[in-house]
Amino acid sequence: MTAIISGLEDYVPVLSLGALYVFAVLPIAVVWGLAYAIAVSVASMLAFNWFFLPPTHTFTLSESRNWFALAVFVVTAIVVSELAARARRRAREASLLAEIATTLLEHGSVSAELERISAEAARALQVERARIDVGDQPVGDAPLGEAHELRVGGRRVGTIVLEGWQHGEAGARRRLLPALASLLGVAIDRERLAQEALEAEALRRGDVLKTALLRAVSHDLRTPLMAISTSAGALARPDLTIDDADRAELLSTILDASDRLDRLVDNLLDLSRLQAGAAQPEQELWEIDELIVQALDELGEDGNRVVVTFSDASPAVRVDAHQIERVLANLVENAIKYSPAGEPVRVQVAATPSEAVIRVIDHGPGVPPEEREQIFEPFQRGKRRGDVGGAGLGLAIARGFAEANGGQLWVESRSGQGATFVLSLPTAPAKVVV
Repeated sequence: MTAIISGLEDYVPVLSLGALYVFAVLPIAVVWGLAYAIAVSVASMLAFNWFFLPPTHTFTLSESRNWFALAVFVVTAIVVSELAARARRRAREASLLAEIATTLLEHGSVSAELERISAEAARALQVERARIDVGDQPVGDAPLGEAHELRVGGRRVGTIVLEGWQHGEAGARRRLLPALASLLGVAIDRERLAQEALEAEALRRGDVLKTALLRAVSHDLRTPLMAISTSAGALARPDLTIDDADRAELLSTILDASDRLDRLVDNLLDLSRLQAGAAQPEQELWEIDELIVQALDELGEDGNRVVVTFSDASPAVRVDAHQIERVLANLVENAIKYSPAGEPVRVQVAATPSEAVIRVIDHGPGVPPEEREQIFEPFQRGKRRGDVGGAGLGLAIARGFAEANGGQLWVESRSGQGATFVLSLPTAPAKVVV
């Protein structure tokens, strides 16, 4: 700046050029603060006196008005420096509050971000350390620092303890602490409302599940119970003459209804274990071909409608055999329900170096795209044409057991062109299974 003034002194009065030193003082005040700015102001005054005010190259002045001009310059420089430093502090405080607000909005959890917020608050308040505790507990003694309540709307949201006071000012505390309290209050309320919303959603889902359970139980229990009651009542009536064929048919109805009740109870128990995380698999090494055969045996006569295509080499998997057999049986049983009468259900086995893939293919109405995840929820059957009823538990249990054994289950379908349910299981090193 001295060099610039030297180049301009032939064209502009020297006393007017002294104001240019403000442009040297101002960036110093903005970047390093008032103390450095005052030092630069004094150095600027001395340089201006030495180089430009007569007698030059001395610190004496021939005219008293020059002293007044220098004094005005120094005062102006100090005032400008103070304003710049204050603006810098306000900008730092505003940046802190904006960063805290952004942090709380992005992460949501107040307790998880307290350490980071405390560090930012310490930097803005110019103290060595700060500690923030949330809650409405009264402020106690803080032997290692100065404690301040954080209040908003008459409510205590927390406490901040400032340790190692350096050169901060009380004005910064008056400006920052209420704003910090407001941000924490909003974040705490937001976190509480989010938790309440989650609890309300859990209650709503629980009510929906209970309603679906009652609806399913009322239908799927009542129907076989009615069949058992009617058939048993007919057999028990002494005044009703029943030949051997009718008696056998009534007994068959009772047995079929009992089996249906037994499957429903098993499904409900399996679903409860899956939802409670208690369905831990007891994994052993099995060949996929053997698991499929055993699953088809569980279906009885319905298994005769299944056409199986095995791979050249049966892949080995480490799974809980009972659970995977339930998966396969549920998938095949579901495919049989939705396939036209007399139409076979196809099971295809394929293998890659990392997984075994079983596809269960039916020729039913298919699954619309919007229902491909819904049908795997408990008590959800979707809205497929030709819906055959049921509690809607089979696919939910199948996916739960598949995932418990490290596998995946999904559906591939085009509406009106049947559905393919795909079970993928990680393979294990081949080993002879006895």
